[in-house]
Order: sequence, then C-alpha cells, then structure tokens
Amino acid sequence: MTVLTEIREEVVEDKVEDKIQTYYSPEEYLKLEEVAEFRSEYQDGRIIPMTGGTPNHNQIAVNFGGTLNFATKGQPYRVFINDLRLWIPSKRVYTYPDVMLVAGKLEFVAGRKDTITNAVMVAEVLSPSTEDYDRGGKFKLFRSIPSFREYVLIDQYEMHVEQFVKTDDNKWVLSEYDGADAVLRLSCVEFEMRLGDIYDRVDFESESESDE
Repeated sequence: MTVLTEIREEVVEDKVEDKIQTYYSPEEYLKLEEVAEFRSEYQDGRIIPMTGGTPNHNQIAVNFGGTLNFATKGQPYRVFINDLRLWIPSKRVYTYPDVMLVAGKLEFVAGRKDTITNAVMVAEVLSPSTEDYDRGGKFKLFRSIPSFREYVLIDQYEMHVEQFVKTDDNKWVLSEYDGADAVLRLSCVEFEMRLGDIYDRVDFESESESDE
C-alpha cells in the first residue's frame, strides 16, 4: 500500500465518521437538548443551533404574546413564548416558535411534558438569518400540522406584519399590515392588536446601527 493510498483511506474514513456524527435520532436530540446551554432545532436528523434574539426581537414577542395571553384569560386557550417545543411528526422536526397559541387541551409527545403537537397559531419575529426559512420551509412544515390555522410574521426592522389564514376550503389567504394605526385581527381567536402596541418600546434606530 502506498502512502498516497493510506492518506486517501484516512480521508474517506474521516468523511464517513463526519456523516455518522451529523445524524441524530429524535431521542438523541432530546437528550442533548436537556443538558445543552443553548437551544437547537431538530430537522429530520440534523441539529440546528438557534441564533440569539436581539432586544427588539424579544420585545416584539413579549408584547404580542403577553397581550394575547391576557386577552384569552378564562378562555380555552394557552399562549407560549419561545420556550415550549413543538413537534411536527410528519416532517420529523422539533422547533421553538416565538409565540404559539393552543386551543383546548395540550397534546404532548408521548413521555414528554415539554413538547406539544397541536399548535393552532404561530407567530414568528423575522430575523435576517431566518427570514427565508420562516417564510418558506418553516411555513410548509407548520401547514402539515392538522390543527394549524394561522401564521403571523412580524418584521423587527419596520412596522410591518403579514398574516396567513387557512380557509374552510384549505386555502391560505394573506393579509398585510403597515404603520402604527393598522390593526391585526386574528382569525382563530377573538383578538385584535394595533401595530403600534405590537412594536411598543421597540427601538428601530438602535438595531439598524448595530447592523452597520
């Protein structure tokens, strides 16, 4: 065996090991997530680290989710912000929506109390690194959830919100809202909120300066 052949074999072995190490079962992911310092999503065998949120990103999620939670008090709805995990079994995906609304009883993954399957509405605050995924691939994943009826995308750099609502004939209708006086009205629950309130205490200038 030549030295060149040995080197090629070592490279091949390293690549095989890398491929093995980059695939994780859902069970392996959950075990790793329990002790991880930072959260990650799971996408059909791959573990994807989540980026940290900016102050504006978190402020918008708190404003929207907190107001929705207060508005649905005493009703059969639950609102969760950031930390509750959502499992999409048909696509083998674990994810953490920014804001999630559940109607009725929580449906947990078997053996878990930190992961559900029955979101009705999800709101995502758009970030430059995740905007394309949130608009495309992630929305497609959410649409595979039988209970899912509404998707809200909130821009963190200007007052702009997009709302997708599922109709009775399984079509998705888009509505867009701009400016502080525009009012977002949800379809899956009786709730409305001015964009000015969604963006309360959001400092657009500070974030644009930090991006430069």
